[in-house]
Amino acid sequence: MIAIDNALISDAIVEEQFVCDLKKCKGGCCEDGDAGAPLELEELKAIKESIAAAKPFMSAEGLKELEKQGDAIYDKEFGWVTPTIGSGICIYGKRDAHGVILCAFEQAYMQGLTQWKKPISCHLYPIRISESKKHTEVEYVNYEPRESLCSPACSLGKQLKMPVYIFLKEALIRKYGTEFYDALAATAENMRLVKK
Repeated sequence: MIAIDNALISDAIVEEQFVCDLKKCKGGCCEDGDAGAPLELEELKAIKESIAAAKPFMSAEGLKELEKQGDAIYDKEFGWVTPTIGSGICIYGKRDAHGVILCAFEQAYMQGLTQWKKPISCHLYPIRISESKKHTEVEYVNYEPRESLCSPACSLGKQLKMPVYIFLKEALIRKYGTEFYDALAATAENMRLVKK
């Protein structure tokens, strides 16, 4: 474990290698799970502010479910999450011509129509963050790829020699800030030198 500020980070985040391989996984993490994408409380506001920009990039079914369920739902087990279509694909996901699921918020962001990229839980995947039950100010930052779904990403990461923390640099900085990321990168480098 690596401790930075109030976060306890799994060693796997600096030791394992990972690069999303969308041609193979087709963005399956946007539809494979027990609920929609976990949302932080401040993201509920971000969704409301960005939904108009995202709507043109949503599927007809997604728009229908948005009308029915609203832009976020509360799940007893997971807290606030994005709604899904029949417990499957996130309502904000839409398949492109190649069958890859694209996020409506991210598409709007890339077109310069919104300042909010997508839920941080999606941006950080396969890093998952959970709170300590005893000490609520402590967060556990773990590497949790899905075994079969993410095996192409694990293979591509090894091929490109890309550690998880470097692949997810933008998302980690977005969540924790530059100082945190710099401390993590320095720790990773020290761990690499010690192993030599």
